[in-house]
Amino acid sequence: MRGMDNKLDLVRAYLAAYAARDLAAIEPMFADAITLRDWQIRVAGKAEALAETRKNFEAAQHLSIDVLAAYEREGGAAAELKIVVNRRDRLYVVDVFDFDAKGRIAAIRAYLGRSD
Repeated sequence: MRGMDNKLDLVRAYLAAYAARDLAAIEPMFADAITLRDWQIRVAGKAEALAETRKNFEAAQHLSIDVLAAYEREGGAAAELKIVVNRRDRLYVVDVFDFDAKGRIAAIRAYLGRSD
């Protein structure tokens, strides 16, 4: 994506926009054929991914995301995250990102972990 020097820059920009619940900032980061998958859902396509993201934002009054570790690989990246929802619910998650040829996010696979 234009203006992003590497994959981790895009991951950090996405996570910052997500924590800010900024769907307008996220929309251009998503590839048209993006897939989102976690321990509860799987959606395919930009419209569906944006709708699922909007639903998540509507369910949370406050989000904070701390990047505990981040790794880059050819065609993708991964980030270990501590996510706090509504200042009380803590989730430890690993997000695995794939990127398309234009540098947009083509897939996010989220895996739920533990704090220890």
